[in-house]
Amino acid sequence: MTWLGEPFKAGRSLVCLVTFLAIFAAGCWDSNGPAPTSIRPPNEDFPVEVTAANGKIAISRRPGRIVSLSPTATEILFAIGAGSQVVAVDEESSYPANAPRTKLSGYTPNLEAIATYRPDLVVFSNEPGNLGTSLNAIGVPGILQPAAEQLDDTYSQILQLGLATGRQPQAERVVEEMKMLIKRIVRSLPRLPRSVTYYHELDESYYSATSKTFIGEVYGLLGLTNIADAADKLGSGYPQLSGEFIIQNDPDLIFLADTRCCGQSATTVAKRPGWEQIEAVRKGRVIELDDDIASRWGPRTVDFVRSVAHNLKSFEPQIQ
Repeated sequence: MTWLGEPFKAGRSLVCLVTFLAIFAAGCWDSNGPAPTSIRPPNEDFPVEVTAANGKIAISRRPGRIVSLSPTATEILFAIGAGSQVVAVDEESSYPANAPRTKLSGYTPNLEAIATYRPDLVVFSNEPGNLGTSLNAIGVPGILQPAAEQLDDTYSQILQLGLATGRQPQAERVVEEMKMLIKRIVRSLPRLPRSVTYYHELDESYYSATSKTFIGEVYGLLGLTNIADAADKLGSGYPQLSGEFIIQNDPDLIFLADTRCCGQSATTVAKRPGWEQIEAVRKGRVIELDDDIASRWGPRTVDFVRSVAHNLKSFEPQIQ
């Protein structure tokens, strides 16, 4: 742990001792985030009211026992320096490695199991059985953060958790850095001379994401055209395509976001019936992504943008 200021030495004045003890008691540093520029009591900015997907949530004191039932929320909490306030995360929260992973389920939340961690804040992205209402009944604030539809939703959720955890300045810095890095990556790419099409695969049953999703928005920023848009008759943003549809639309690029969950790769794709005739397969433009980075809408969205951009640069001479 990094201490603020010089180590205390015997013989310092009483003023120095009082100051040191005040800093220590306030807990004004966090090993999971940058040191603040000023010393503030933990609850000075509380109570706060957070407007979440499940309504306005009142938080009376800075939470010190947070339970995260969302892998994306877990990544956000640690990115904004609130990692030391997290006491439990769900079984799918694989990043960062030091997150206190448990057997809690984010898909089928169990109120009794959650309560064993004595939380003073619960963050979740899935709400079967009115979890928020149940948490409220036992006096625990719960924030619902569903899957982002656009990048702006990602930024809003980061700022939301910053307000809820007393980490608003850190959250603002994370958002500004994300915007800056994404803009820099986009500007680094040469302008594509023609419409370059792609297929983004969520699983081996051909579910995909359209341009209306945060995933599709990333590709759109980089100038790519989504073949899934024409197949989204229900407007869900996540249509299930068919092998025939994909072959017929002959995408220039294929991005696999099911490498870890479902064992898909450029090799398995090439063995699919009829897929050997697809441009992306014939020219070796099947890109294997990290499922988590490509599907979570938190701070590592920058890594997703960077990965797609890197591959675009690699294939740019071929898609002129």
